[in-house]
Amino acid sequence: MDRKAEIYRCGKHLFCLKGFKDTNVAQIMKMAGMAAGTFYNYYSSKEALFLDIYNDENVALKENIMKKIDIDAEPIHVIQKMLQLNLAGMNENPILREWYNRESFSKIEKKFREENGLARVDFLYSGFIEIVRKWQAEGRMRQDIDAEMIMAIFTSLVVMETHKDEIGIDYFPQLIEYLAEFTMKGLMY
Repeated sequence: MDRKAEIYRCGKHLFCLKGFKDTNVAQIMKMAGMAAGTFYNYYSSKEALFLDIYNDENVALKENIMKKIDIDAEPIHVIQKMLQLNLAGMNENPILREWYNRESFSKIEKKFREENGLARVDFLYSGFIEIVRKWQAEGRMRQDIDAEMIMAIFTSLVVMETHKDEIGIDYFPQLIEYLAEFTMKGLMY
């Protein structure tokens, strides 16, 4: 038996079932049939395990989204579709839904950052910056704005979702669609 894989599997099951906050290491290890102390041979903290699982789920969602979009379509439609699929995917996945629990997720990020692990967590689309550069080279997107800055703008649209309760739940996802449209119109020629 691959102990780390079993801990991961049990952690994922319990995080899906109970959420991050209501799952503890002892429960994970009981389900895995191992002593609680064994956990720390494989993971430094519950947060580290959760972020490994979260990152894998996030990458899978992003890969699925990239398969469903036509990157040769108009950039405005590509971004709107990506945001729409991302919002739906985040809401459907109990692990990814933890992103919206800012209290828990802030704690997870802080702990993981202290352990120097956050640098390897990519919350955006791997390789999407190359698509932005392609659009710029084709004259379909402004070239006077650095591709990294454009990615930061897209990131802000994704992060906006975490504040939907403050803005007003009645306005989502239409607000994101409008913001994506206005943003893309400003980024396109």
